[in-house]
This record gives sequence, C-alpha cells and structure tokens, in this order.
Amino acid sequence: MKAIVTVMGEDKVGIIAKVSTLLAESKINILDISQTIMQDIFTMIMLVDTDKSEKSIGEISDMLNELGKEIGIDIKIQHEGIFNSMHRI
Repeated sequence: MKAIVTVMGEDKVGIIAKVSTLLAESKINILDISQTIMQDIFTMIMLVDTDKSEKSIGEISDMLNELGKEIGIDIKIQHEGIFNSMHRI
C-alpha cells in the first residue's frame, strides 16, 4: 500500500536521517521525497510503499509519533487515497 508521510517542525540536524532510518527498519520503501525549509520551518512529504512491512499503518503511525515527540517535530502517515482526497481542490 502506498502512503504519505508528512513531517513539519523547527529545522534541526538529522530529521531526514532519523525518519528514513525508522522507515527502512520497518521495511518501508521511500518512493519519492520533497523537502524544503520555510523561515526555519522544516517541511517534508514522502510517498512510501508499505507492502513489505510487517507493521500495520497504526503501528507505523505510533512509531512516527513517538519519534516526532523525541525530536520535537510533527510526523504523520496517511493512506495515499485519504491524503489525496483531503488535499484535492
């Protein structure tokens, strides 16, 4: 299943490394990534493939939330279809 991971918070060293390491350890492949810094706010959107992961979206979400708390940023994961429906103009 494809999903969207969004990351937002104060820019600091290691955000991409920590998020991508957690995903890799869960056997989640990053298909596409876009990131930028807007006035010291780091933003990143990743399209990921969760097909090979043994973890549910709920478990992955909990892990990303915990990582976000540890490093002081907001990390969310959503099914690609839900993300697209919510952001359609």
